[in-house]
Amino acid sequence: MSSLIVEVKNLVKQYAPPDGITAVNDISFNIQRGEIFSLLGPNGAGKTTTISMMSCLLKPTGGTLLVNGHSVTDEAKKVKQVIGVVPQEIALYPAISAQENLAFWGKMYGLRGTKLQERIQAVLKIAGLTDRAKDKVETFSGGMKRRINIAVGLLHEPQLLFMDEPTVGIDPQSRRRILDTVKELNAQGLTVVYTTHYMEEAEELSDRIGIIDHGKLIGLGTQDALTEMVGKYDIIAIEYDGLADAETLVESLTAVSTVHQAVIENGKLLAEVNEAASSLPSILTWAEKAELRLKGIEIKEPNLEAVFLHLTGRALRD
Repeated sequence: MSSLIVEVKNLVKQYAPPDGITAVNDISFNIQRGEIFSLLGPNGAGKTTTISMMSCLLKPTGGTLLVNGHSVTDEAKKVKQVIGVVPQEIALYPAISAQENLAFWGKMYGLRGTKLQERIQAVLKIAGLTDRAKDKVETFSGGMKRRINIAVGLLHEPQLLFMDEPTVGIDPQSRRRILDTVKELNAQGLTVVYTTHYMEEAEELSDRIGIIDHGKLIGLGTQDALTEMVGKYDIIAIEYDGLADAETLVESLTAVSTVHQAVIENGKLLAEVNEAASSLPSILTWAEKAELRLKGIEIKEPNLEAVFLHLTGRALRD
């Protein structure tokens, strides 16, 4: 058996060719069995389109895509036998119970009788919702619905689980529960493909990360390998009173000789500089001239936020 469970080569998806939007543009990567592989990028980057092609929901326009050695276009049935899918949208019937939802989807997977009941109990336990099994889904919080959504994807014991933005719009406690569940499932041998626009999730979960933007794969590797790309730069985070015009600040800060580029992220100015220590005096001088009321300055270690800034010239959530 090959150590690769997913092989992607020159994958393209264009809607309404030949003149339509190219959502995924000539990307290539492989995924090893047993790893957590994250696709990280902003909304609209092409993450969902990519994962939809990998899970046989969309037909590629071009390129090669193999899952467990089988073509997603020519051998979709064999691919579907080994994958589970947790879509970004909640795929549940709200007017029936969690247990009834799981029974319905389990039968769609071909499960019956004792095996089906065993799997329902097993995935309810994984979701931490055994005590709510008979409650209608419409009574669940957003986080609980997300957890049952994950449970559905695990019913048939897949070798590979696709998870598309599974923590969007939920409370921090539910998010923590889902991230811990992903790590536990992976520790048991499940390969996970995880899409997110949350940098901190990719940092915590991933063995390797593919950074995608405007349909192109612009970075690929471990977190350490990716941050080495910006190893010669430091990031200075500048917190200010919020009264100044952001666009003007970015433009004037970028004009400082020691600043490579700058963006606004979560109300802070992020400056990519050649060397933090030698850049601080010129940045403080700039702040004084700009009559900027500083609330704090922090030198940050290179992270995926810095990588995205370095590769694209803008913040990840732009």
